Amino acid sequence: MIRTVVRDVPRTVAYLLSGVLVGVVLMVVLLVLGTVGLVLTPLLVGLPLLALAVLSGGPVGALERRRLLLAAPGPALPDPHATPAEPGLAAWARLRLTERATWRELAYTGLLGFVLWPLDAAVLFGALGMPGALIGAPAQLAMTSAASGDARIAKLWLIDSYDQALLCTALGGAVLLGLLTPLVLYARARAALARLLLAPNEAEAERRLAEVTRSRARLVAAFEAERRRIERDLHDGAQQRLVALSMTLGLARLDAPPELADRLAAAHQEADQVLGELRELIHGVHPQVLADYGLPDALADAADRSAVPVELDVDLPRFAESVESAAYFAVREALANIGRHSGAERAWVGRRYTGGRLRVEVRDDGTGGADPARGTGLTGLADRLAVLDGTLSVHSPAGGPTILSLEIPCPQR
Repeated sequence: MIRTVVRDVPRTVAYLLSGVLVGVVLMVVLLVLGTVGLVLTPLLVGLPLLALAVLSGGPVGALERRRLLLAAPGPALPDPHATPAEPGLAAWARLRLTERATWRELAYTGLLGFVLWPLDAAVLFGALGMPGALIGAPAQLAMTSAASGDARIAKLWLIDSYDQALLCTALGGAVLLGLLTPLVLYARARAALARLLLAPNEAEAERRLAEVTRSRARLVAAFEAERRRIERDLHDGAQQRLVALSMTLGLARLDAPPELADRLAAAHQEADQVLGELRELIHGVHPQVLADYGLPDALADAADRSAVPVELDVDLPRFAESVESAAYFAVREALANIGRHSGAERAWVGRRYTGGRLRVEVRDDGTGGADPARGTGLTGLADRLAVLDGTLSVHSPAGGPTILSLEIPCPQR
């Protein structure tokens, strides 16, 4: 306990001392804004100054949330404010004036400017200034003895000998050690008050989480749209050019002399191989069957391409594109892992849609021991499902079987 207190003393002193400095400046600013604003209110010029005084809690709150790191290292408190739906200063001011967080920050700003910083200064002086004056008694006596022969410690006690000065030093050290713990506890209580007023409340935290979730969903939707665009560009551009090149090489072989026919045949074969690889790439980017026919046919196509035989039970309705895409790529990744790592002879893909939730299970008869944390590609898929409030789990004991389960809440399309 003592070691922890001693370790926290430098941060505590920095936190309280910086609070005094911020509070003094803040008191002057608030007094000036408030006084001038009230005096000029009849002329309407003071209203912007009063509004500025009210909104001053925002930057002060941001500074104090940063300064709390001095009291307790760790992640900074999140900003409790919402992002304006419209651009411009007027929209920002309207939103800020209607938020509870703004008024909590204003209350803290008033406390800091007129109550807390004098209290911080008094605590620092009592816990460090008085003991420091006692500890420095010999030095003070040495500086003043030439003039008067005695010294007054902290303007309270008169000493005229070094024995008394050394006694004051010992007393000051004991008092300092005794006051370190109350000093740290006061700083913690002070920081707890700041957190109470400046941290987001439950509703604000939920709103912020919802904003983050919507942002992630927009990113996923943009990513899926970009995948489809790339698939269309490859399908309608590069693939068509390669098909035309292959046909041209095939026709050229018919009329080519024998010494050139072999080279054209090799080039024709190479073009066909590149075309096949491009088709596989297009299919991997975003299979057209998924967009045209839905999840059951896309999973059937993935099963046909699997390295191990797959039994399917996936009679499903159509869902939103994001749901179908997430479920498809999760199953495809699972089947790819089965073919590469499991040593399985068969795999099964089953589905269930009840209560507005899609549940898909992929199972194999392999050796088990799969660990998603070792980079199987399922971690990124789990993150994509999380955007849709879905979950992905892998159960793979040693010896098997391995079961991958995903669940996504979704309505039918």
